[in-house]
Amino acid sequence: QVQLVESGGGLVQTGGSLRLSCAASGSIFSINVMGWYRQAPGKERELVARDNSGGSTNYADSVKGRFTISRDNSKNTVYLQMNSLKPEDTAVYYCNADIRKTYSSSTYRYWGQGTQVTVSS
Repeated sequence: QVQLVESGGGLVQTGGSLRLSCAASGSIFSINVMGWYRQAPGKERELVARDNSGGSTNYADSVKGRFTISRDNSKNTVYLQMNSLKPEDTAVYYCNADIRKTYSSSTYRYWGQGTQVTVSS
């Protein structure tokens, strides 16, 4: 019983900012990598940013310098701060987390339901 709940999406003008949140809840022993993907109409789902408990982070070239991923391990929550938004950032954003439900369980990747981000020109 694991659930990822996203929030923070919406409509913003070019140059504006949004902060996405994704909280994992349910039966969780540990969380390794957490990240954000996005999918625009007619395009493949792509990695936006990821962060794991070891401190490593990765960003898509298109968002470097504008987006920042962070996490609060005590809350099992990952954030995506999006600044200087562009129309091409318009997409459905999905969070994901690699989670072990118990000490003896395998790790599986879970996905949120997605939240719409629309950037107007």
